[in-house]
Amino acid sequence: MKEYSVNILGLSKSVHTFEFQLGELFFKKYDPAATALGNFTAMATLDKRETFIEADFIINGTARLTCDRSLDEYDYPLSLRRRVVFKYGEVPQEISDEIIIISAHQAQLELGQLMYEFLSLEIPMKKLHPRYNNDTLEDGLVYSSSPQSEESKPIDPRWEILKKIK
Repeated sequence: MKEYSVNILGLSKSVHTFEFQLGELFFKKYDPAATALGNFTAMATLDKRETFIEADFIINGTARLTCDRSLDEYDYPLSLRRRVVFKYGEVPQEISDEIIIISAHQAQLELGQLMYEFLSLEIPMKKLHPRYNNDTLEDGLVYSSSPQSEESKPIDPRWEILKKIK
């Protein structure tokens, strides 16, 4: 994926900015069965220092999603900012979401996979067309994470009479 790689061996120890256009071909390269497509502009600012590279990503654009309820397609605007630190070390590994260890002899940084992951995490699990934003459930299952106490639940009068028999 040379379009989304940056040659870091040739970079001077200063701030460098790169711009990427992320479209349908981008999503197909990283996920052949891409469920979300879109058009995005990504700005990657790399601040190269002696022992690490600090990368700031700003990604703006719209994702083309399919509504789970009506199967209509709609545009979902996304704007995100992420920061990743690439530290030089012996063994390449991912320490956390924000810290990645790279070899000191590594020639390129593959930024495409990171940008794909950033966008994938921003896509909502439940995709609803904006026209359904104000809908309320009338006869549907509603789940609540707060447990109700026995005293707060209304009791059917028939059960109330049976309790008196005890």
